[in-house]
Amino acid sequence: MKKTTDEIREMFLCFFKEKKHIILPGSSLIPENDSSLLFTNSGMNQFKKLFLEKTVNPQYTRVTTTQNCLRTGGKHNDFKNVGYTSKHHTLFEMLGNFSFGDYFKKEAIIYAWEFLTSKIWLNLPKKNLWVTIYEHDLESYNIWKNIIKIEKEKIIKIGNKNKQKYTSENFWQMSDTGPCGPSTEIFYDKGNNLFGKPPGNNSNNGIRFIEIWNIVFMQFNKLNNGNIVKLSRHAIDTGMGLERVAAIMQNVTSNYEIDLFQPTINLIVKMSQTNNLNNIHINIIADHIRSSSFIISENIVPSNEKHGYVLRRIIRRAIQHGHKLGIKSLFLHKLVPTLINSMGIYKPILEKKQKQIESILQLEESKFINTLEKGLKLLEIEISKLKNNVLKGEIAFKLYDTFGFPIDLTTEICHEKKISVDMLEFKKNLKNQKKKAKKAQFFINDTGITIPRKNSISSNFIGYNIKTSKSSITNIIFDNTYLQTVPKDKHKKGMLILDNTPFYPELGGQIGDIGEIYNTNGIFAVYDTQKFGDVIGHIGKLISGNLSINDIVHATIDSGRRSMIQSNHSATHLLNSSLRNILGNHIFQKGSYITNQFLRFDFSHHSSINLQNIQKIESVVNEKINQNILVKTEIMEFKEAKNKNIIAIFQEKYGEKVRVLSIDNFSIELCCGTHVKRTGDIGLFKIISEKSVSSGIRRIEAVTGKIAISIIHKKENELEDIATILKTKSKNVKDNIQKIISKNKELEQKLKNLYTKENRKLVNKLANNCVIVKNVNVIMQTFSNKDSKTLRNIIDQLKNKLKSAIIILVNIFEDHAIFIIGITSNVSKKISASKLLNIFLKKLNGKGGGKDVIAEGSVKNLIALREEITNIKNWISSNL
Repeated sequence: MKKTTDEIREMFLCFFKEKKHIILPGSSLIPENDSSLLFTNSGMNQFKKLFLEKTVNPQYTRVTTTQNCLRTGGKHNDFKNVGYTSKHHTLFEMLGNFSFGDYFKKEAIIYAWEFLTSKIWLNLPKKNLWVTIYEHDLESYNIWKNIIKIEKEKIIKIGNKNKQKYTSENFWQMSDTGPCGPSTEIFYDKGNNLFGKPPGNNSNNGIRFIEIWNIVFMQFNKLNNGNIVKLSRHAIDTGMGLERVAAIMQNVTSNYEIDLFQPTINLIVKMSQTNNLNNIHINIIADHIRSSSFIISENIVPSNEKHGYVLRRIIRRAIQHGHKLGIKSLFLHKLVPTLINSMGIYKPILEKKQKQIESILQLEESKFINTLEKGLKLLEIEISKLKNNVLKGEIAFKLYDTFGFPIDLTTEICHEKKISVDMLEFKKNLKNQKKKAKKAQFFINDTGITIPRKNSISSNFIGYNIKTSKSSITNIIFDNTYLQTVPKDKHKKGMLILDNTPFYPELGGQIGDIGEIYNTNGIFAVYDTQKFGDVIGHIGKLISGNLSINDIVHATIDSGRRSMIQSNHSATHLLNSSLRNILGNHIFQKGSYITNQFLRFDFSHHSSINLQNIQKIESVVNEKINQNILVKTEIMEFKEAKNKNIIAIFQEKYGEKVRVLSIDNFSIELCCGTHVKRTGDIGLFKIISEKSVSSGIRRIEAVTGKIAISIIHKKENELEDIATILKTKSKNVKDNIQKIISKNKELEQKLKNLYTKENRKLVNKLANNCVIVKNVNVIMQTFSNKDSKTLRNIIDQLKNKLKSAIIILVNIFEDHAIFIIGITSNVSKKISASKLLNIFLKKLNGKGGGKDVIAEGSVKNLIALREEITNIKNWISSNL
């Protein structure tokens, strides 16, 4: 009897529950507190501490789980195999049983054999099962041979590679050091009618022998010197691939033929130009729509780094293979409902995120489709020019740099055509591009301002806690020239550089300070502060007196303005954390602009934020403000900050030392900007707008303190003005407006009824006065007070009434006329509305368009129109 994937999963968990295992849920696809992995790639990930013996007394010693795993990079990378084999996937489900200091080799092997072969469980034929072991693991060999009694010819010993210790495929290691041990794998023979050699043979690329279960005996610890010692507590780590076992139980040769994939594959076939259900491109799309949907359900969005990059890569690969199937329109999001319906126990989880999944897929596909088409055309041209089977790295770089065509997509397309890509040359071009900026003869900042490069220039920011300093002028730059004194031309702007300065330069989204640099000899007004590498430039002009190189000056910032900037900057950090708490961990900053008047925050998100969530976000931020939390800063090693998963919201390059800003445990981020001492200093936080700035990127603008209060007052004044106009109190405005809307609807309905009555009379009049030409009712009428909608309605009524008719209605305005032509379907075979329209347009130089039964246009030549109406009557008569 065939078993569904849901039934097999349930049987597995029930079996191990009977063996006194605790059923635990699988972990998230995004590993918690594990920076070594982007995605969960095995069932054992959530138990790492137990395997590493960091937990002295585990609360459970026998566990069973079902775990979604993603393998698209690193040691376990199935990405390039997906679609091209019948057994590999980006996302797959691993069924596992684990023992921590409890049972070991004998029980683990017996449990696996019983579940696979017992008549009350999977009941697989014993003769079809083969196993592999580590060649030095005699204990496992004897268990298989003497207890399980499997034929010794079907027990394959796998040795070390190149005679190096512990390099066998059947010796599992967590990493270069740490827990490790021999493993045994169980293979299923699908029959000699399929291609493939027994396990352990390096040439085994067929589909006859399929690995279905791997049992790792965690009994050693590998040291830095390469030696291994026994662990104080042995463990068992197993994994059985659900999709592979389902293919066996459902008697199909490919994983893509099981119940999980077939509904999606059938839909892809309908969308494509192929009838082949085993098409490689279809398999890839079916796999990738599943994995991308699960990743998005974890609140990951496509981006150019980390989790988002993997997601983008999967989506774009699916789009490319859809293109190969002849699917030219956006299609991935249309697969989601069918996919979700076939996901069994995961259906409720995915349904909650369905709109989000569909929206993100549609956005990403619409962004990439143009890039794909341009890149494919250029790549095809370049491939056609090849004299050998190597694509120049220079061409691959041009595709990447000019057209945004991913390098991995280029290599995959070339691989399919048995063409290699010169990756050394590609990397060389990429490296040269990065070097160009370093060879510039100018210091350049983000605003585009340049100053000549001079090695002796340096400056030091000291303004986190002070607002006035005693400093020395080290450089004066006007018109890209280094001077000894500041020019006295009051209209000329230039730049001063000080050895120490309290002026914060524009950086990390925060605008630069303004203020004054002065001494008893002169005053220099600073209108902006910018950063050039390690140099801080004070941009402004001389107000009075004179200033020269090496002068000792007072540098004083506008402290009131700085305080407002600090309020907005600290509020931005609170906003960022609030967004992540309320909308999800997929929120990442994509840009910010922090001024003394407002803050602007750009972030990754797939759809608009409704008013309810806007108010939730405001409430959370204001709650933290009211708590008057101390804002702390500390200098930390970048590696330490990275290990602690502290958010680097500006995604810049950081040095060895970084500044960490923390607001309680609510917000902990890397930030070089200036901030309030306590959150209470912010006063009040108010969001004033939320909108889209590009695909998948939203923008919030907000204000704080006195400006927030003034915004609220402005809204109150506007409400009071509306109340005055309505002659009511502000608290009654909503009720009064609803009454006005109801009254308007009532009046609109009365007006509509009058128009309907009038039109009915007009339709009867036109029908009674029509001209009959060869059994066809011909009506031509001009108006001066009808809109297009009314004319179309009249035409529809006349068609229903007359059954066989040509109707031309014209409405004349002061400087132009619109006309609508309606023809019943039985007459349109002789004279179409669009053809009749074109006669008008050609002779009267108008514009318009339409179909066989309806067409609409406009003309400006009103004098010729009347004459042409007469001519068209004659044309109709001669062509019917």
